[in-house]
Amino acid sequence: MASDATLVPEHLHGLLDDAALLAPDRPTAAEGLARWRSRREEPFAALLGCLLVEDRDLAALADAALAAAAEAAADPVRLGVVVTGGAGAVAPAVTWAAGAGLRLERLELTVRESDAGDLAPNARRLVAAVDDLLASGALPDDVRVHLTAPPLPPGEPSATWLDVLDEVAAADHGLTLRADEHGPAELAACIAAALDRELRFGCTVLDRPVATRDASGRLRHGFLNVLAATRASLDGAGVAEVAEVLERTQAGAWTRPEGAAGLVAARRWFTGARAPSVAAAGDALAALDPGRVQER
Repeated sequence: MASDATLVPEHLHGLLDDAALLAPDRPTAAEGLARWRSRREEPFAALLGCLLVEDRDLAALADAALAAAAEAAADPVRLGVVVTGGAGAVAPAVTWAAGAGLRLERLELTVRESDAGDLAPNARRLVAAVDDLLASGALPDDVRVHLTAPPLPPGEPSATWLDVLDEVAAADHGLTLRADEHGPAELAACIAAALDRELRFGCTVLDRPVATRDASGRLRHGFLNVLAATRASLDGAGVAEVAEVLERTQAGAWTRPEGAAGLVAARRWFTGARAPSVAAAGDALAALDPGRVQER
């Protein structure tokens, strides 16, 4: 069997967070935890990032981690917590995440519209809640905080949508883009807006390496496309050119050895994505001859 180094090139290390516990047909917390741990021993383990869990499922996950620790010594779980409520839900989530066997690495907070229809006030409230936790020491400084922006409205990014990015950038947090809800032009505009503000960004569901089109013709984004699109945007490509990169569906376009260093550098900005099945994503990557999966 090929080694991790062969299956997963450096620029893809830690790219995919395990989002199985967020899926509609999610496993139990104990099952999700066991699968995440077993994946660290599999050939595509270097792809694996955090185990993602919603805050309302944290108690069950903490119980499962305690039970597993009682049976055998286990490394702490690298945890990403998706907070389902507003600013008032941030502190309880951080408290629950301090459970035995859990190591909080990331908080995912969702920016929602205010009653007045704007976005920035809610972004500011989330940032303030995080600041309070950092000041009190309840939230370690090394926990990465990402704010999930609302879906981009049709057309150019609106002023209120860009206000959210300005708030996130001012707080030096990261951004999560709703990649699965955007077409290529919208996602390209999102990437450009994030990079213009020197914002690190991740994406919601990217469960395949290369973009495909479903039966309706809708584009399903690939994580290799998004990484290459990030590199293109950093190199000065316009939104239309970046959208073309996102639309590439030919697997052969990704099996060239050039550009690895540039893609490693692009990972500073494109931090990763959620995958309901990291195993399936790893298998699909292996099918591309991923020892040579690079930017064309």
